[in-house]
Amino acid sequence: MSKLYVVPTPIGNLEDITLRALRVLKEADFILAEDTRTTGKLLKHYEISNQLMSFHIHNEHKTVERVVDQIKAAGSAAIVSDAGTPSISDPGFLLIRECIANDIEVICLPGPSAIIPAIVGCGFPCDSFVFEGFLPHKKGRQTMWKTIAEEQKSVVLYESPHRLIKALKEMTEFLAEDRQICVAREISKIHETFHRGTAVELLEYFEKNPPKGEIVIVISAQKKRK
Repeated sequence: MSKLYVVPTPIGNLEDITLRALRVLKEADFILAEDTRTTGKLLKHYEISNQLMSFHIHNEHKTVERVVDQIKAAGSAAIVSDAGTPSISDPGFLLIRECIANDIEVICLPGPSAIIPAIVGCGFPCDSFVFEGFLPHKKGRQTMWKTIAEEQKSVVLYESPHRLIKALKEMTEFLAEDRQICVAREISKIHETFHRGTAVELLEYFEKNPPKGEIVIVISAQKKRK
């Protein structure tokens, strides 16, 4: 049976990759990469030579059927994103679904994801939480905030640095004043930081200290009303 391996790659520190992932990247017949240049640097670091094919958000709808045929013909392929686990706010879902429909075995390797270190490191209860990915840029954004305002579990969001201030301002509008927030920045990298506080406190800090790098936001659960 043909196989598709879903391979997580480091989100920062290149040492955050498993021995199994390295073996699969060596042995797969070809690798599907979100950005071949980024993946090429990873492969070069670990002295892996393998065929790279571009598979990203801009071409996955057009190429997914062809890629499935190539996997069937070759026997195996690995899919990677630039960082973290494919299909988690990255390309991958469409191909995984199509492979399942075509009786291609999908094998998901465990590995790096920014979600888990963020929720564990924030200090909020993490026995259960809600992951919402990136907030909608326009349509549905207010609806999402209203939902988060009532959520009685911790909420995890991805955000870009140039939209963090906007998100924090919206939190001051939609969330309870005592709701605790954690902004995790550059997880697994040299300049990793965790900033914790209320939306007002964090807004004041980041307005004075413009953020850079990859950001994960964790919002504490809304307290149950008596």
